[in-house]
Amino acid sequence: MITVEQLKMARNALGWSIKALSERSSVSVRTIKRIESEGGLAVATQANIKLIVTTLEAAGIEFIGAPDDGPGVRLWLHFDSQ
Repeated sequence: MITVEQLKMARNALGWSIKALSERSSVSVRTIKRIESEGGLAVATQANIKLIVTTLEAAGIEFIGAPDDGPGVRLWLHFDSQ
């Protein structure tokens, strides 16, 4: 399981805006904003979470740690930061 903070860290590590993540993951800007600011992962469907995580991992992000024990991200590859 990942945390909202990890999603934000991953997006920032890649230099991606919410719009960029939306375009790459096919998850709406509105949904990503809701996940990051309002209700966290509880407001997202499992399908949307999977799309976001898969997109970030394909861009070189590794999610590390457990939600209750030092969650974070590691950047392995860095393609473009648009």
